[in-house]
Amino acid sequence: VQLQASGGGLVQAGGSLRLSCAASGSYDMGWFRQVPGRERYLVAAISRRRGIYYADSVKGRFTISRDNANNTVYLQMNSLQVEDTAVYYCAADRLRLGYGSRWQNVDYWGQGTQVTVSS
Repeated sequence: VQLQASGGGLVQAGGSLRLSCAASGSYDMGWFRQVPGRERYLVAAISRRRGIYYADSVKGRFTISRDNANNTVYLQMNSLQVEDTAVYYCAADRLRLGYGSRWQNVDYWGQGTQVTVSS
């Protein structure tokens, strides 16, 4: 399974970025993020049936969506805060990705992409 992620970069606080991730099949998909010294955790996920999960820290600011025809997931990140600075990882799972999902149980990963929010 291949996950090809793109997007990320440097933006000022209050700005927006969009991440995308294309998979080579149909899976529950989402985005984790990680900062040095901290555990990788799930910030948003969308199931094949379009059930959606958001971490409390991003609710109201991030929007996850998917294009099932192209097995692609998008993460629109608005009102970015310095605290959103992290490496973001696209994830895909054959069974389920959503509330309670932990990085140790994820089936597939894309390459990380750096998101840096400056003050």
